[in-house]
Amino acid sequence: MCQQHQDQAQDGRSHYRDPFPWHLGAFDAHCHPTDTMASIASLATLNARVLAIMATRSQDQHLIAKVATEHGISDSDSPLNYQGGSASVDPASAAPVGKKACKVVPAFGWHPWFSYQLYDDTASNPTYKAPNPENSDTSAAEDAKIAHYKVVLSPTPKEPSFLSSLPPPTPLSSFIASTREYLLAFPHALVGEIGLDKGFRLPQQWLPDDASCRDEGLTPGGREGRLLSRYRVQMQHQQAVLQAQLRLAGETGRAVSVHGVQAHGVLYDTMAACWKGHERKILSRREKKRIAPGAEESSSSDDDDDSGTNELETGAAAKSKKKKPALGKPFPPRICLHSYSGSADTLKQWFHPAVPSKIFASFSTAVNLGTDGGRAKLEGVVRAVPDDRILVESDLHMAGDEAEAVLEDMYRLVCEIKGWDLEQGVGTIGKNFQEFVYG
Repeated sequence: MCQQHQDQAQDGRSHYRDPFPWHLGAFDAHCHPTDTMASIASLATLNARVLAIMATRSQDQHLIAKVATEHGISDSDSPLNYQGGSASVDPASAAPVGKKACKVVPAFGWHPWFSYQLYDDTASNPTYKAPNPENSDTSAAEDAKIAHYKVVLSPTPKEPSFLSSLPPPTPLSSFIASTREYLLAFPHALVGEIGLDKGFRLPQQWLPDDASCRDEGLTPGGREGRLLSRYRVQMQHQQAVLQAQLRLAGETGRAVSVHGVQAHGVLYDTMAACWKGHERKILSRREKKRIAPGAEESSSSDDDDDSGTNELETGAAAKSKKKKPALGKPFPPRICLHSYSGSADTLKQWFHPAVPSKIFASFSTAVNLGTDGGRAKLEGVVRAVPDDRILVESDLHMAGDEAEAVLEDMYRLVCEIKGWDLEQGVGTIGKNFQEFVYG
């Protein structure tokens, strides 16, 4: 728990002294435990019920699939009804019963930090021109790789050693095809982590003497403590990678977890371009009077993202209500703005009634309490998020006690800001997580 919130607890103005109701189900909406695969073993002892685990790059897509195969939510499970991660309570004895291991919801996607490693082979003039496979001249492939990175990175790299240290780029179409296969294999999977980042800079290259210092417990491909270079990924290239993944999410009817740093305006514009022409109709007062009471919402969209089964319902009632999700749209049905760091005013555009996607915002201590500026605006932003659209996350690179502690801390803080007691807040956020994943 951070010092600020310990101080609040000591002056008696918060619920920090109350026991945390793990038995109601706590959900981590965004985390990266496959960056430290050894931490996956802790799923058997966690109090949290479900973790939404994110892929980011080439090295972790198959790891997400592996963990989801072993620990994923099955078709018969629902997040709120699944008694896992913490013990349910027998009302008669108040004793914990039936504890199961924490489950995971997988997410497959390519993070903007690694977007330079893809090239858009569907573009009229691709940045990478693959050499003829019959040409055994390795210099041609190296020249093509360097040409790609000189286009997508800014400023244009000139150091031969830095350019040669970068991997050959992967075709965007190939990545989208493999991601589609993962989504088909895991019916509850999300698309993530995807997005835009103006602030990110590539890490410097590995040097020969660095090999002995590498942590073998970390999944390769990350920064791993390297200093940052001066090179950034061109925003236009990031947008192309993001838009391809948004189209895939729309095509498959999957929710997305979206990263946005120093790019809140361009992120909204990029995503809004996907739903252009599909906006919800905003009825005038005269139009509302002309339709039957209660029909306003159904009149705003002919097949919106509210279709589907409420996972709290079971049996024949649930089956009779179940509808097939609307597929084939050019935009995702549900969007989570992960660790949202923009202002409350910027948030208003996302929740405009014309937006056809259902928008959620999640918060983490790692990002939202990581700077003085983030702490200063968090309360206003949390208050601006509708009660039924707020989520909580750890955004840490391992599972275990530390991730669970920061998850609990943010749960408590959101409840404090919203004026909820812990049981009300945990229950509300649990329902929101279910709605985000299942629709």
